[in-house]
Amino acid sequence: MKTKLVPLLALIALALTAFATNARAGHRTFPKEPVKSVLDHYLKIQSALANDSIDGVASNASAIGSAVRGDSMKMLSPEMAAQADALAKTKDLAKARGVFKRLSKSLIQYLADHKITSAYAEVYCPMAKASWLQKGDKIENPYLGASMRGCGTIQKK
Repeated sequence: MKTKLVPLLALIALALTAFATNARAGHRTFPKEPVKSVLDHYLKIQSALANDSIDGVASNASAIGSAVRGDSMKMLSPEMAAQADALAKTKDLAKARGVFKRLSKSLIQYLADHKITSAYAEVYCPMAKASWLQKGDKIENPYLGASMRGCGTIQKK
């Protein structure tokens, strides 16, 4: 019995040390499940808008709203759910991009406020006067689409 308990205690001690190290560093590297779900759907919307399309925008925006409302820990604001709901109802590409600006601003602010680092780049477009999150270094502007797909500079990785 003693020989089985020692490895278990060592594993628990290692996990607690790793947790304490991250806590002292003042940041979290992995967002909790509702945040990850929101980011996954957000990236699908960003990609569609960058390709001048609203295909899938409504369903992904609805999923964001549901994830925010369904979060028992209330990590994300009700305002973000309202923005996602507004985006889900938008049928026009230009209007969708306007609502996406507000959703992007809220999500970027949430990540900054909670010191969550992620695998996403924050990009800023001076023409649209707005930021967004995306995967990778190749600029995929959701606000200007094909007309100026590469407009923007990476602010944070």
